[in-house]
Amino acid sequence: MPSQDVANWTPVHTDRLILRRPEAADEAAALDLHTDPRTNVHHPAPQTVTRASSARIFHEIGLHWYRHGFGVWAVSTREDPQTLIGFTGLSHRFVQSRPALNLYYRYAPEAWGQGYATEGAREAVRLAEKLLPGLPVIAYTTVDNVGSQHTALAAGLVRREDLDVDRGSYTDVYLARGWYTEPR
Repeated sequence: MPSQDVANWTPVHTDRLILRRPEAADEAAALDLHTDPRTNVHHPAPQTVTRASSARIFHEIGLHWYRHGFGVWAVSTREDPQTLIGFTGLSHRFVQSRPALNLYYRYAPEAWGQGYATEGAREAVRLAEKLLPGLPVIAYTTVDNVGSQHTALAAGLVRREDLDVDRGSYTDVYLARGWYTEPR
């Protein structure tokens, strides 16, 4: 998969948000956010979310930026650019053996209910369609995470039951935009 020009992906400004490539200085805030029990209510195995596992995810986000020139952004508001409120963005993923872009978003509980996740997710989908045309955008979550499903729907994705994965004790439910049913 060809690398992107990082300048097209960061920083990005929406009406209320600043979306930028994460920096090493963001790691402590990222670990706090990812290990906050409130942000893991719908996680199928919350006991597996540790500072160590969250640090690995943060480093994988950085590696994706390095390898591909885009990825998951650190998000702050234009009003308070120094305070990290969450993460939104895209990363390469294979779904049913097909390349896709995984839409990711996780925000501090203090930022919930203000439309920030939707605003960031819409911008991610917009840039995906502009800069990575032909790659479908997918999001997956759990059945009971209605808030996450609403964000994906508001970003233009549609529910795709045909992509769901039964994990035994829970099901990954999928939403997608630009997904195709026949191999290209």
